[in-house]
Amino acid sequence: MNLTKPLLLSALAGLTACANLDLPDQRLAKEALQRGDTQTAERHFRQLADMGFTDAQLGLADMQLASGDPEQLRKAEQTYRMALDASPRAKARLGKLLAYKPASSEAEKREAAQLLGDAFAAGEDGVLLPLAMLYLKNPQTFPDVSLQQRIDQWRAAGHPQADIAQIVLYRTQGTYDQHLDDIERICQQRLAEHSDCYIELATVYLKRGQNDRLQALVQQLMAAQRAGAVPAQLVMDVAGVLANPLLGQSDEKTARTTLEEIAPVHPAAWVALARLLYDFPGSGDIDQMLGYLERGRAAAQPAADLLLGRLYYEGKLLPQDPFKAEEHFLKAAATENSANYYLGQIYRRGFLGEVYPQKAVDSLLTAARGGQASADYALAQLFSQGRGIRIDLANAYVFARLAVLQGRPDSEPLLQEIEALIAPAERTRGEQLLRDEQQVRYGAWQAPTQLQAMQTEQEAL
Repeated sequence: MNLTKPLLLSALAGLTACANLDLPDQRLAKEALQRGDTQTAERHFRQLADMGFTDAQLGLADMQLASGDPEQLRKAEQTYRMALDASPRAKARLGKLLAYKPASSEAEKREAAQLLGDAFAAGEDGVLLPLAMLYLKNPQTFPDVSLQQRIDQWRAAGHPQADIAQIVLYRTQGTYDQHLDDIERICQQRLAEHSDCYIELATVYLKRGQNDRLQALVQQLMAAQRAGAVPAQLVMDVAGVLANPLLGQSDEKTARTTLEEIAPVHPAAWVALARLLYDFPGSGDIDQMLGYLERGRAAAQPAADLLLGRLYYEGKLLPQDPFKAEEHFLKAAATENSANYYLGQIYRRGFLGEVYPQKAVDSLLTAARGGQASADYALAQLFSQGRGIRIDLANAYVFARLAVLQGRPDSEPLLQEIEALIAPAERTRGEQLLRDEQQVRYGAWQAPTQLQAMQTEQEAL
């Protein structure tokens, strides 16, 4: 009996079965991530991470970070730690995570500085600016660090991010106007590699009233945008500078011209054009504004519904109509956080004919967790004054504290009023609720910040 053929078929079948085994594969993980199949990407990354592969540990941690879920963020921190000994990049990412972490402990801040410093010494790019920001925001944690001295050393060594850190320091110290020459020199040198320097140079020229230089810069910017060298969003940002009267003699005409050029390929500019007419009523009329907004809505720009909702909410340029305002805010709320704030005010103040306390709390809480200090202030008022809702001074204390921490000026007196009324037991409960809320916001705010900071690094993996 000839067994050769059956044996050969059996061997081929075995090889085929082996080939079809779903073995962990870094390439497959990246491909799955690119097409949005996060489940497959995570499975491959996790198996490889457990086997000790550093790049997979970084990939898994990045995915955990991107989820925005507080529990996943804690896992991301643990996963980055798995790769610390083998990867300066892991030190850079964990350092950034700890540096940007809201309500981080003193030990976490010091660890972040150590990790970022080690990553910098190992040649990792992109760590000087977060390290500088860490020192800048936490002088009490680093009393022996002179940030200006560090920046001088970094600049002398020729590190490009040190120049950008210097500009940030000028802004923070309130000495920007005293260093316009240095900012201009930095950004003229760094314009090709730091496109945000277009914004700084536009600011410098507007402050100085140097219209010729400003117009030449705008022409250079538009030429670069047409060539695909800079994104259309940068044009929008520069247009925002041109239309800012706080910086000098605003040039809304040039801002409008640049926005109209990019709007057909960058629909967000339609909304920016409408906002320009909103801020400068003399530069157009309500029909033009509504035309821009309709183009924005046709291009599925939620910000168009946000501005249209505001027009109906305020009743200045259009007849006040809270029902239409609610309709547009609801359409915008998923991506435009301010819409949740306005919805909360509509429900809280009874603009629809009666007060909807639970809707008010839900909308304002969503807005607050999205970073809007005004929503924290409104929640503090709601819980301290009670309107269709039981007074709860512990919760009022939480949101007043959060509004103060975010720098809302009128929140300090409200917090003092609440502190004068709150019983010790309620204050203790409020402190615990505050810690809980900050943990929730760690998840809500951390992911977008970290994703922006790490986007370039992920593409390099």
